[in-house]
Amino acid sequence: MPSHTISVLVENEFGVLARVAGLFSSRGFNIESLTVNEDPIDGTVSRIVIVSSGDDQVLEQINKQLNKLVTVIKVTDFQGVETVDRELMLVKIAVEDRTRSELDAIVKTFRAHVVDIGPRAQTVEVTGDSAKLRAFIALVRPLGIKEIVRTGKIAMARTVQPEVANQRSLRESA
Repeated sequence: MPSHTISVLVENEFGVLARVAGLFSSRGFNIESLTVNEDPIDGTVSRIVIVSSGDDQVLEQINKQLNKLVTVIKVTDFQGVETVDRELMLVKIAVEDRTRSELDAIVKTFRAHVVDIGPRAQTVEVTGDSAKLRAFIALVRPLGIKEIVRTGKIAMARTVQPEVANQRSLRESA
């Protein structure tokens, strides 16, 4: 099943998240990732980013139903759209004197940040797409992962879509 990333701009009101999530559960779709935040510019608005897998027809119906909710301002389904997306992950990793330099090398390679240091563990912050986070986990797993906390995906459309860029270059060369 294809994965869909949907951004929903909503009025920042009590119960909106429950109604939005309810549309997915009532149609038997699991939400793989969900992030919500108040708009830093306009506190009366929140953005919900949902990642779900499913049949295109049913997700099209969900999009239509989302648009019918009074508190929904705008729905953007990023299917077929080039996006910039990121997740944040905190990983508490066991360290010993013999593994500390190996962990430091991995952290540097992934442009991650050590945010907490203890005598037997370090907590590392990693930001990137899902593939980068999975790769980081695979490399530090042999060292001993004590705990992982991960946000959901946030996403927005790229500033210039490839089709638009190609059309511009064709016009410019003519």
